[in-house]
Amino acid sequence: MCKIRQISIFVENKPGRLREMTNILKENEIDIRAVSISDTKDFGILRVIVNDPEKACLALKEADCTVTITDVLAVGIKDSPGGLFTVMDSLYNNGISVEYMYAFVSKSDDYACVILRVSDNEKTAKILADSGVKLYTSEEIYEM
Repeated sequence: MCKIRQISIFVENKPGRLREMTNILKENEIDIRAVSISDTKDFGILRVIVNDPEKACLALKEADCTVTITDVLAVGIKDSPGGLFTVMDSLYNNGISVEYMYAFVSKSDDYACVILRVSDNEKTAKILADSGVKLYTSEEIYEM
């Protein structure tokens, strides 16, 4: 299966915290491939796809950050109108629930890359592959 290792970092919602998190990654020569943040009044969750998730996780934990690694899918969607609908329609028709997603555009081809956290990674990967949807491997993502 084409699973991608995503790092989720609990971040207090106060000035300088994102700077601290990104500095830890910089100091450890970790390259961010995709990023998303969701927040509330008091805290946020910074989700990142990086070129070396295990090294990043270790560095963040050594700095007393609360960190988890989650398996997600990276889906290549044609960067044109209706590209995302095709994937969402296929998931809906097969009973797959999307917990969250975020996207970035690859500089190497005509696809947008959408990171999906779904209810069942294996089932979703099979459904999408059978539908002709491009699934990225972790190596492809880390090299983008």
